[in-house]
Amino acid sequence: MPRPVVADALRRPVTRRLAVTDAGYYPHASDHRMRRTRGTAEYIVIVCASGAGWVRLGQELHRVEAREALVVPATVPHEYGADDGDPWTIWWAHLGGTDVPELIGSIGVTEAKPVVAVRAVERAVALLDEVVTALERAPSPAKMLAAAGAAWKLLTQIAVDQLLPKPGDPLQRAMSYLEDRLDGSIKVPELAVLVGVSPSHLTAMFHRATGGGVLAHHTALRMARARQLLDTTDATVTEIGREIGYTDAFYFSRQFRRHHGTSPTDYRARDSAG
Repeated sequence: MPRPVVADALRRPVTRRLAVTDAGYYPHASDHRMRRTRGTAEYIVIVCASGAGWVRLGQELHRVEAREALVVPATVPHEYGADDGDPWTIWWAHLGGTDVPELIGSIGVTEAKPVVAVRAVERAVALLDEVVTALERAPSPAKMLAAAGAAWKLLTQIAVDQLLPKPGDPLQRAMSYLEDRLDGSIKVPELAVLVGVSPSHLTAMFHRATGGGVLAHHTALRMARARQLLDTTDATVTEIGREIGYTDAFYFSRQFRRHHGTSPTDYRARDSAG
């Protein structure tokens, strides 16, 4: 992007927080190589859709595979390029703005660990395509804003990918177990044994992924099921409570009010109120 356009975007109310300064697409990029001895003023995000490549940050060399993202921190000297035998296809963007360091931090990348997995790589590529499409013609504040929105979604998607459990790992199996047992009580030590980790490690994984503990997540799942039944069935409050493991209707109502600020009966009546 022309530097005056970037400078203007970094002064505007929204794009000053995140602005795309450069973006592009390299298909099957044989012999692609980039070396910057002084780094760049912006963060660089590269999504590898297929093939492979590499990056050197400082003295460390890292491999970048398909369905992975590489984040090069601002101002850090670096060198990266395509694999000789299986050149990468990449989509990339340079990002500046006041909120970018925090957004990058939410992904969990560092100079020592610059590569992370991207589960929905097709979605990531689509978002980067939105960025490129927005900027490929005459730039304007509106197009800079559109590119910023797509880039924000991209970064948050990659961050969420790092928080959600991978298929088959202990956290994913524990979450599936809780989803299948909404009508029963859960003991954390027993669940930890079932998925092969210590209770403290299981609790730490849940806190990182959900912001709360194992039992809090189980309760949230039960409350979500209760809302669904209140919205879509004529079952009584007592029947709904029993379906999600509360044999005492009064205790269920207290738990529901604690989480929603209203009783199950009042929650159901809200739709008929207008």
